[in-house]
Amino acid sequence: MVINQQNDLSGHKPKAVILLSGGLDSTTVLAIAQSQGYECYCLSLDYHQRHNVELLAAQRVAQALGAAEHKTVQLDLSLFGGSALTDDAIAVPEHETQGIPVTYVPARNTIMLSLSLAWAEVLEASDIFIGVNALDYSGYPDCRGEYVKAFQQMANLATKTAVEGQPITVHAPLIDMTKAEIIRTGHALGVDYGLTVSCYQADDAGAACGVCDSCRFRKTGFVQAGVNDPTLYRNV
Repeated sequence: MVINQQNDLSGHKPKAVILLSGGLDSTTVLAIAQSQGYECYCLSLDYHQRHNVELLAAQRVAQALGAAEHKTVQLDLSLFGGSALTDDAIAVPEHETQGIPVTYVPARNTIMLSLSLAWAEVLEASDIFIGVNALDYSGYPDCRGEYVKAFQQMANLATKTAVEGQPITVHAPLIDMTKAEIIRTGHALGVDYGLTVSCYQADDAGAACGVCDSCRFRKTGFVQAGVNDPTLYRNV
């Protein structure tokens, strides 16, 4: 991938905003962006998610991987509810379901990308990285390649920097990768997945349930990748 050559020639790394949840995918994306020569500014969202222990994981990951800065924005999406991740009255499914599952959080990726876009403008960064994936995912509409392309188009219509000649690129390097491929990629880059939390109902210690969608994809990914799974599972 070609990065900002003008910044490279001036001796400065190009800046990028990385959406960092503290999970496996976003951590891999941070490692990828760093390997491509970006100075990484990590952004997490405290939306009163059920598994808010992932925010502690995000802090660990940002520190361990040497992010230039890490910010956590607080925005209480539980005021709206509508998802098992923001409404305690809706149970997290512990078996495979059909269609878009109740763990889908309405407009979450759009909100997170919008916040990252705002910070990118302030940083004068031309690049945003997000860890969405269209293969091993739960059917979320905001994890598809066409969605990422549409947001990038909107970003370049809506921002001062883009209008003045510095367009924004939204990178989704995991979009066509299986979970096993993602894990192999991160493993090759030296990622310690023991720092991460993926479970939708992890306890306060970060121990995973082992049965939600996210846990099932993660467990299968490690097996298929042939990489040791460092996850702490409380039911295993």
